[in-house]
Amino acid sequence: MQYHEERLTTGNVDITLFERYAHSVFAYLRLHTPSLEDAEDLVLEVFTAAWEQDNLSWLADKQQLVWLRRVAHNKLVDRYRRAARMTVFSLEHIEESERNGQILTPEQIALRREEFAELGVLVGALSLFQQKVLKLRIGDGLPFADVAILLNKREAAVRKVYSRTLAQLRTSYQHKERSRL
Repeated sequence: MQYHEERLTTGNVDITLFERYAHSVFAYLRLHTPSLEDAEDLVLEVFTAAWEQDNLSWLADKQQLVWLRRVAHNKLVDRYRRAARMTVFSLEHIEESERNGQILTPEQIALRREEFAELGVLVGALSLFQQKVLKLRIGDGLPFADVAILLNKREAAVRKVYSRTLAQLRTSYQHKERSRL
């Protein structure tokens, strides 16, 4: 986990709340965010909300975790709503195409968008578990060992699911291409 713990000493703030539940909240957020940095940002937002509540010590330990998870869920929903309104362009792709001296024409951009949309449909047809494995492995670049820990599975099982999922996507994509011809 890459986020940094900061010691805060303000009023009624219960620092042990962070120490007890940060890992659990982070793991939950990590499964539902596109990057490590997003999960770390949301962890900070969740615990900031907790600290703004003055003191959650009146809740039992289990209730504190439930409260934190609910806030984490709400923060995720807010983030997804904001992201749905924004158009995202990959800076790496733009830089790479400029380095290679190729600027994409509007037609090429439209074709790429169609290909990505088709791939999105194929990925959307996968099981939720397969989607999570792909997101963590490809999207976030995590090693299989970390993916296995986050998903509470054995590393060998995650490797198998990943391999079979890629083969399934490849077959589906080829079948779709053949049906166009």
